[in-house]
Amino acid sequence: MTQSPRCVAGPGRSEASFVPSPAEPLPQQLLAAITQHRMATTQQLHMLVRPGVGRRAISAPLNRLRREEYVDFTILPNSYRTRAWYLTPSGVQITRDWPMMRGRPRYPITSASAASMRTPHTLTVLRAHLAFVNDARRRGDDHGPLDWTPEVAHSLGDGGRIIADALLYYVLHNEDGRRVKLRALVEVDRATTSSERLATKLIEYARFHTYTPTPPSRRTSHPVEAEPAWQRWYPVFPRVLFVLTGAGALTLAHRIEDLQAMTAEHPAVHTLARTVPMGAATLEDLELHGPTGPVWAPLSGKGKPRSWTEL
Repeated sequence: MTQSPRCVAGPGRSEASFVPSPAEPLPQQLLAAITQHRMATTQQLHMLVRPGVGRRAISAPLNRLRREEYVDFTILPNSYRTRAWYLTPSGVQITRDWPMMRGRPRYPITSASAASMRTPHTLTVLRAHLAFVNDARRRGDDHGPLDWTPEVAHSLGDGGRIIADALLYYVLHNEDGRRVKLRALVEVDRATTSSERLATKLIEYARFHTYTPTPPSRRTSHPVEAEPAWQRWYPVFPRVLFVLTGAGALTLAHRIEDLQAMTAEHPAVHTLARTVPMGAATLEDLELHGPTGPVWAPLSGKGKPRSWTEL
């Protein structure tokens, strides 16, 4: 891999006085972003890591990484030769032990054929992330390129598991100076399955909310009190957000209504909604107004659309 440019001590400065920058070099940031999201277009990488500079600042290091066989690309159909970048096996190997990649699910895309099959969903999930990134930058909140982990799985017991399309980390900066740490499990729906099947995802979240593993038996007079599985990972249960796209406005509105109906009618989901904020919005509204705009319909069905932070 190309090494970062050497720093040459200036006049009056010794090499011993040099203090390295804590920021990662741009090629490493690009590799980390592709690793995190599995695949990204040139424009998406531009918006993620260098939104304030020219496009060539991204294209040049990407092409260099390709020559070094750490990344490759596939051309998206009907896209005026838009490139979608993914890691090669060598790229997977070099990023495997990076500190910022610890805990990242290992489902890399490493071939053009695999990329072509995963392109629509993977890039749509990244579109949703970019809506949060852009809004956070505008507001001065903390939410960066690596604060969104795709395909996060949790056990439901008996061999079952729930897989969220993404786990979102976000730090909200209030006007009074308070910082609020928020998390959300995000489902990105492209209207490729029935509305009923989408709504049943809420039942899985309700199961995850109550699932308590049986503690291993111990020879002790003091029984171990089991805790819900989600407490191994989160201080509070994350918000549940549905981002919808891929159909007309009326169809998407009906899908949101079906999510609200499931919340009202299913006992376990209804119980979940009492303590866990849950909402749904269209991807187009997120991109137009930002996630902190009044675009989220509460799945409880109560009140007008609002910011995801106010669900």
